Amino acid sequence: MSTCPKCGAKVAADAHTCPECGTKVIFRHVPHPRISKRKEHPPFKARDLLPHEGAIQRFNAFLAVRITGAVGTMWCAYLFGVLALISLPEAIRGGTAPLIAWIAQTFLQLVLLSIIIVGQKVDGAASDKRALETYDDAEAVLHEAMQIQAHLAAQDKVLTELIDEMRARRSS
Repeated sequence: MSTCPKCGAKVAADAHTCPECGTKVIFRHVPHPRISKRKEHPPFKARDLLPHEGAIQRFNAFLAVRITGAVGTMWCAYLFGVLALISLPEAIRGGTAPLIAWIAQTFLQLVLLSIIIVGQKVDGAASDKRALETYDDAEAVLHEAMQIQAHLAAQDKVLTELIDEMRARRSS
């Protein structure tokens, strides 16, 4: 619903004149549906996406987040690296095939797992920060657009008054 530039009364979307004062309405502002949805829910955070259905799902999600947090540290990668190096002498003595198996199955899988998780956490945090900044930027743009709309409505009111005054002078 728009408002009349002269008296400020609510004007229906399909109306061409104000029901209160009869002023001709030349523009009707129709807000985008996203504006009301945006007010209902702020940007999602990771905790918002965790399951909330039952105790088992909540426990499983809690445990998965805790384990990922523990394994996804460089300290865990160092620990896994030391653990893998303990079995390196045995792999070297076994020859080429056991050494390649040790590299692929023990070292790469064990150590790189933690390093990849750390990298994903860093990338995810950066992505979350960018998304929040984009949301804040959109909020600022929306605020500016609303200020422009208010300014235009004030101008419409002044112009309508001037037109009415000019018509009154012409009539007399």
